[in-house]
Amino acid sequence: MANDSKRILLVDDDAEIIESLRLALEAQGYTVLVARDGNQGLAITEREDPDLVILDMMMPKRSGFLVLEKLRRTRETPPRVIMITANEGSRHKAYAEMLGVDDYIRKPFPMDKLLASVGRLLS
Repeated sequence: MANDSKRILLVDDDAEIIESLRLALEAQGYTVLVARDGNQGLAITEREDPDLVILDMMMPKRSGFLVLEKLRRTRETPPRVIMITANEGSRHKAYAEMLGVDDYIRKPFPMDKLLASVGRLLS
């Protein structure tokens, strides 16, 4: 099955991460949307209704937690969410899980780990 129909929103303020993720995901046949901060991420989710959101925890304007919380609260069927973070704290992971994150991946991560998670959540 091709992944053509699956749309993934990347929400991250790091251009390099966005670029490498976008290339890897597009190579797998996904359609990739990009938001540079949390507010933009919410606006695009509202408009485009992606199947999966890959969300950075630390961002300007609105943190990944606030975005996740709002997605979970306001969407009837919220998209799958993978949170990526450079933060080591287990408290953050526990909080993300409480908010209903589907996966939580610490940076730096091997790309195939992320792609495996994406494939699992979208299959």
